[in-house]
Amino acid sequence: MTDELRVLWLTPSKAENISVGRSRIAKHLLERGMSVEIQEASLRNLKQLLTEKVSYDVVIGTTRAGAIFGSALRVLKRIPFIVDHVDPISQFESTNSKPLALLVRLLENVSFGLSEHTMYVYPEEGRRVKRYASDFTETNLGVEYEAFSCPGEKTLQEVRERLSELSLEDRTAIYVGGLEPMYHIMKMIDAFEHLPDWSLLVLGSGSLESVVRSRSSRMENVHFLGTVDHELVPGFLHEADVGISLVNDPRTLKVLEYGASELPTVQLDGAARERFDGLVAFTDSSPERIAQTITRADEELDPEPLREYASSLSWGRIAEDYETTIREIV
Repeated sequence: MTDELRVLWLTPSKAENISVGRSRIAKHLLERGMSVEIQEASLRNLKQLLTEKVSYDVVIGTTRAGAIFGSALRVLKRIPFIVDHVDPISQFESTNSKPLALLVRLLENVSFGLSEHTMYVYPEEGRRVKRYASDFTETNLGVEYEAFSCPGEKTLQEVRERLSELSLEDRTAIYVGGLEPMYHIMKMIDAFEHLPDWSLLVLGSGSLESVVRSRSSRMENVHFLGTVDHELVPGFLHEADVGISLVNDPRTLKVLEYGASELPTVQLDGAARERFDGLVAFTDSSPERIAQTITRADEELDPEPLREYASSLSWGRIAEDYETTIREIV
């Protein structure tokens, strides 16, 4: 067997340029002598994979759809299979019907059982994974630290040109991520009614996109930029003064990206406190408190501890876990 292993990575359909962690790991695996092909987990692609003659040494399936479709390839084509379990089932249960959530939970359990190895991110999922998976590793979400800590001059120049077209206030806060109710997007925007000397940049897409576009068009200090090339995101963060994350999730990637960019960060209080206590400024979800916390973070919070923490969670280091697992099962 040659050192170059062929890896098929099935990922769910998510907003391009926002959920980029799997492609970052794949990039590092490529540098380690593996051939990695990332495909969206869809019925069309599954049908093609089942009929084509191309062979793979291992299939990695990211929850949720990627793991479920990867299970089918494990059974029908007998390809060694790794589950990449990155989202807790509780997130899916909070936004979907009980029957659908139960079905997905059961299918995930099956995928754990069929896998040669399951990589999981959220500690609360450990008990379920260990119940069904024969082998497992707790890993982490990471950040492309070098890219966010020191964006290139070309990136900064392009971002500055785009921002020059906007009428920005003296200070700028930024949100990068999904536009879904669970992220308290509208309350975040409402907070800027209390911050006349601040501007808010919103980058992302999701079910609230049309509402965000409409609301921002009626506010002079809120600017909705939609989805931007992920390579430009570090530049936007470097031009901001405070980063905002209002999801009740201790594993959110955006906080690490803000930290790598040395941004004082405002984070929703709750599950994230155990992980980020002393590194971010916590707030509740009321617009008034969000506004107060943005000001406090800008004036009082030292971003250096969060930067140091983010530097310890680079995708390169996390990719080492995946490389080890792939080579062990092939």
